[in-house]
Amino acid sequence: MMTTLELRSTLSEITNNNLQQATSWMSKLSEKQLNWRPNPGIWSIAEVIAHLNSYSRYYHPTIQKKIETTRFRTAKEDFMSSPLGRSAWKSMKLGRLNNVKRKFKAPKGHNPSVDPTLVQGTEVKDFLTQQQELLLIIESSAEVNARKVKIPISISKIVRLRLGDALLFIVYHNERHMHQILNLKKHKNFPNR
Repeated sequence: MMTTLELRSTLSEITNNNLQQATSWMSKLSEKQLNWRPNPGIWSIAEVIAHLNSYSRYYHPTIQKKIETTRFRTAKEDFMSSPLGRSAWKSMKLGRLNNVKRKFKAPKGHNPSVDPTLVQGTEVKDFLTQQQELLLIIESSAEVNARKVKIPISISKIVRLRLGDALLFIVYHNERHMHQILNLKKHKNFPNR
């Protein structure tokens, strides 16, 4: 259990860190660097960002609408994850050594290898906008009960997570893929320009 203030603080800190990294160096990458792959089975930086953007295009408006229309307008001091929610966000969270504990196959609708139309050429710009939007969503989550507001997940509208769990899932998922992007950038064969 954590306070909703701790929840929002964690979410904002990770999102601000992602935004800072993306602003400082990601927007300066060349097209060649964005589209470079170490081997055919691994996503490029552009594909990783396109994957994140596809999740944002689903979750951001869904969460905003739920926050605006919920009847649970009284925020609670404490937030407790549901067992399903905890399992979802813990599976995305990096390990103590900033390592990926478990790999997952991306769903078809969020996989740029399956759906190349996800890569639109504006990945970095869109990612920056969506991270700023996510910060506003995190801020507006303070106005509602993060335990009672339920968010349908992108792969099944029947399965719903508590708002706090959904935000943790999204933020840890973003952090996980930012780590993946940093690893691509550090690769010995990554293009200089």
